[in-house]
Amino acid sequence: QVQLVESGGGSVQAGGSLRLSCAASGVTYGSSSVAWFRQAPGKEREGVAAIYRGGGSTYYANSVKGRFTISKDNAKNTLYLEMNSLNPEDTAMYYCAAYLTSGGSVLKFSDFRYRGQGTQVTVSS
Repeated sequence: QVQLVESGGGSVQAGGSLRLSCAASGVTYGSSSVAWFRQAPGKEREGVAAIYRGGGSTYYANSVKGRFTISKDNAKNTLYLEMNSLNPEDTAMYYCAAYLTSGGSVLKFSDFRYRGQGTQVTVSS
């Protein structure tokens, strides 16, 4: 059974940092496309960051560029999202995803074969 389990969420003050982790079991990340998404109350889920298949390039949403860093440790089979300079607009449930379906988009959560259940990030002003 494949599971992606997020951790590392929590409450932090504006300007603070958090590191999210997404541990995979039943599947290895390998060279697959992987991504982080988030969904704030009343808003659509959005792609935050992604590593394209092969690991040669990354994607960041404009709202997080320069503040968030996505990385992957294949030895630990864990995906990370380092988040710095957090602000209240970053408050959301954060989800990880892996293995993009053929022809899929890294910006579409449902295009990933494996998806986590989410971890809450709350940033207070």
